[in-house]
Amino acid sequence: MKINDIAFYNRIRDFLDVYIVKQKKFSVNTQKSYREALSLLLTFFKEALGLSYEKVGFENLTYDNISKFLDWLETERKCSATTINQRLMAVKSFLNYCAAVDPSKIALQAEMKTITLRKAKQKTVAFLSETAIKVLVEQVNDLTSIGLRDKTLILLMYDIGARCQEILDIKLSALNLRKTEPQVSVCGKGNKTRSLPISGEIAVYLKRYLDVYHPVATRSSDDYLFYTVIHGIRNQMSPDAVALFLRKYSAKGHDVCDDVPERVRPHQIRHSRAMHLYRSGLPQVLLSEFLGHADPVTTKVYAWSDTEMKRSAIAKANPVQFSNNEDTPIWKGNEEMIRKLYGLT
Repeated sequence: MKINDIAFYNRIRDFLDVYIVKQKKFSVNTQKSYREALSLLLTFFKEALGLSYEKVGFENLTYDNISKFLDWLETERKCSATTINQRLMAVKSFLNYCAAVDPSKIALQAEMKTITLRKAKQKTVAFLSETAIKVLVEQVNDLTSIGLRDKTLILLMYDIGARCQEILDIKLSALNLRKTEPQVSVCGKGNKTRSLPISGEIAVYLKRYLDVYHPVATRSSDDYLFYTVIHGIRNQMSPDAVALFLRKYSAKGHDVCDDVPERVRPHQIRHSRAMHLYRSGLPQVLLSEFLGHADPVTTKVYAWSDTEMKRSAIAKANPVQFSNNEDTPIWKGNEEMIRKLYGLT
């Protein structure tokens, strides 16, 4: 390999293992995402451009090549616009780092800034009605130890609106059930920690769960709250395990109530809580903090997804008129309703 090529790969290694993890303190998942993006870029150079790995260097990171890389992701890898944008941002982040440590790469960084993100479709979120959540929980028999564990996890996930992995990462040290206002600390994306309130009802369930799964005599603050036992060894519960038991309970719930999807996924529990809080009037800024969104704009997806609020507002604003009476529109002068019509609140 040429000296320049060695420097290229050394820079990738330092970016992933030093800059991302040790300096920026990004999560392991973020590091994994960036590594996958750069690995795909190398695959593109080899498969589409016929460049072996040892021939790839900084000189290949041109506007034309990166644009072709994005097209390749779409046509060959069948990636969505959102995924393509994630890969592009990873490449841009890498070049930002390179320019910071080596000014000779500033020109590459500037060239990369001219590549724009792909336009992604406005996504909506799948969520369950409050009735569906209630029916789903009722399918769990908490008189058994496994049922108690599953029900406690579902209730906690809904109560604090946390991501599945955030729930599974909770250790006993993060729980505080002794206060009059119980709470739990969760670690979200970017290793950012936030404290979330736990309702009194769920706190009771947690105490009951702790007595069964974490007896005081053997309780350790470093233990994971939810775990599975394999060959006599405790292991942190996996997202697959949660998805598996949710599938079982949702199938039973669907037989009882059509509002319950045949297959409920963990993230739908979180989305359901977020939507219910949004409908109850929780300001988007507070909802964003509650959910742990790095960018408050992300939370607007709940406004766009809430067709019921839009339908209700539109019905009030545009009543069917069969007479010639020219009544003043109900939205006239009502700034709050206008904001809701446009998904701004």
